[in-house]
Amino acid sequence: MITLRQISYALAVEKTLHFKNAAELCNISQSALSTALNQMEKQLGFQIFERDNKKVLITPIGREVLEHSRDILFRVEELQHLADRNKEALSYPITIGLIPTIAPFLLPKILPLLEQDYPQAKLTIVEERSAVLIDMVQKGDIDTAILALPFPCDGLLEMEFWQEDFYWIALKGDKHTQQKIVSKEEIKQSKLLLLKDGHCLKDNILEVCKLNEKATNNALGATSLNTLIQMVLGKLGTTLIPEMALAPLIAQNPLLSAIHINEPGPHRRIAFVARPNYTRMNSVEALMKLCRTALQKSTK
Repeated sequence: MITLRQISYALAVEKTLHFKNAAELCNISQSALSTALNQMEKQLGFQIFERDNKKVLITPIGREVLEHSRDILFRVEELQHLADRNKEALSYPITIGLIPTIAPFLLPKILPLLEQDYPQAKLTIVEERSAVLIDMVQKGDIDTAILALPFPCDGLLEMEFWQEDFYWIALKGDKHTQQKIVSKEEIKQSKLLLLKDGHCLKDNILEVCKLNEKATNNALGATSLNTLIQMVLGKLGTTLIPEMALAPLIAQNPLLSAIHINEPGPHRRIAFVARPNYTRMNSVEALMKLCRTALQKSTK
């Protein structure tokens, strides 16, 4: 009979496409993993993987097996955690994903509250781009994620808990920096620096400001708001950042001005996403409440 252990080994190989790396992920020897998968394939009567010394490929029928295997593990997880609904929130370890334009600004606000209100909590943080986090939540690699909406979250629950606007960042003394608000037409006149493709903040800004990507600069592949701020300080252009990043990034830089964009808000919405059948939703709700409380305190 095929075992759950064999199923988990097969999914690890699917994830890594490498037997040695999959074995390390499962904390077993490579020979033990290979033996278990060979037995599984023998029981099934066909190969899940094609492998040689250089690469691992998934066979067409193997893809079907892995898809069913993933569903089996989801259902087993549901059985194992049925009692969690009656357990105290955050009494079990939880893995949460955050995008790079939220993680460094939200975590310092919520972690002290988490330690205060839920000292028993064991939180694991994963920082990745939105598309990667969505895939990880869907596959069960992480429990939940915090994203900026709008973003495609097919099949997942979206639980919005915060809204915020964007601010234009420029060196003091630059054109328009004496104004209280700035229009998208005025922003177009500057050399606008944005994050590289793949970061949802860039797409949010282009949509809110109705900007053509040709009118912007991808900041030479910048992947963080801190890098953009340093480039503004280096007189390479201007940029846009979300409200939650204002205090951490601008307070320590007296040479910079932050001006609200004169476009209808909110400019982005912040939400938790989770699988509809996730059995520890009370933990997600507890984290969501902490995030809302922390952000409310920081904006007073």
